[in-house]
Amino acid sequence: MQTCTTSFPVAIVGAGPGDPELLTLKAARRIAAADIIFYDALANPGLLDMAAAGCKKVEVGKRGGQDSTPQIRIHEHLIRSAQQGLQVVRLKGGDPFLFGRGGEECLALRAAHIDYEIIPGISSGMAAAAYAGVPLTHRHRSQSVIFLTGHEARGSHPQDWSRYAKAADTLVIYMGIERISDICQGLMAGGLAAETPCLAVQWATITQKQVQAPLQQFSTAIRAAELGSPAILIIGSVVELADICAWFPGEAVLPTQRLQQP
Repeated sequence: MQTCTTSFPVAIVGAGPGDPELLTLKAARRIAAADIIFYDALANPGLLDMAAAGCKKVEVGKRGGQDSTPQIRIHEHLIRSAQQGLQVVRLKGGDPFLFGRGGEECLALRAAHIDYEIIPGISSGMAAAAYAGVPLTHRHRSQSVIFLTGHEARGSHPQDWSRYAKAADTLVIYMGIERISDICQGLMAGGLAAETPCLAVQWATITQKQVQAPLQQFSTAIRAAELGSPAILIIGSVVELADICAWFPGEAVLPTQRLQQP
């Protein structure tokens, strides 16, 4: 089997959804060769054990409501370390280019004339669905999927959820727990049926917890289950298949049967 060897000073690496065994072989090699690793809060800390003994490890994570490293500082760290001749790994949860700000870091590196490579990771949205037994596409149920973020950039207008009600057969929403009530109300206002099956998955592939409920009761079910971030929301008829296809022994913090109608 041929392998690709590179001399890029910076590797922007997708750490995957949490389970260390879901890391790619290329990502593992870059971590092992790194002189310095800048890692996110959502990257499994066990992955750092793959680094060499002399590797410096710097947390630059972002978590809602907690102290976070400004994105501009992360850019500065990457640029300065590369200019010092270090082999740099930027370790990001999930995939760098799916709600991971990988694009912003690429633009900063390009502006500084620093070469880099992108190593994809398994996105938490896809992993959460797979570990819950939910096929995001299905020939008879879902021919389209939209990946959305429930967290707007600072200073931007609030998301108009009604416009996504019928935009795709399946919606996969990242960072949506805090705005779950607005999301559900907006989707129903846009015409999505109140009985549409929904699933929330917290800490996918690790200590996975999940709750399933129809759209009109989804926010209530999530609050009752005390689910928090990080979590993925999946909305669409394919969620019903989890009752049949589920395989991972995660914790269903509310029963998968439908809640009683109010």
